[in-house]
Amino acid sequence: MQGTFHWLRINIFCYATENEELIHDSMLELLGTDEFECDIADSEHGNRILIFSSELSKQRDIIPVFVKMGKEIADELKDRLEDRIDEDCVFYLRIDKQELVQGRYRIAHHGDVLSLTGKIVSHPAKKGVAVTKMAEFLNSLEFPEEPQPL
Repeated sequence: MQGTFHWLRINIFCYATENEELIHDSMLELLGTDEFECDIADSEHGNRILIFSSELSKQRDIIPVFVKMGKEIADELKDRLEDRIDEDCVFYLRIDKQELVQGRYRIAHHGDVLSLTGKIVSHPAKKGVAVTKMAEFLNSLEFPEEPQPL
């Protein structure tokens, strides 16, 4: 079976005023591995910026990322897929970084984020086909059962 994505890129910036360990651990938690890159850049004011990044190309590595973000995110994405996939069949998602470091996943509409960008396998390469493929992917995800109240 062919996967949903050719690749999925995940990036998060850690600014000089932020807790590097907290950002690192959040990336580790989402990916389930410490196999991601950390590049160093300088801001326009000379402060150090760390850029944690990973590019996943195997479905077995990509699925757990979406499962980890949870059913609520998947359901929210299903309702807005047309807005999250461009004409080149690229999917975009931003997760609020402040929520992320607290162990919660929330879709963000601002710039302080963990970003996910993925090229969807789509034949023919048309937005409508990519939207359908992504919807099928989200519908196929199996989320752990929520504990029932006693």
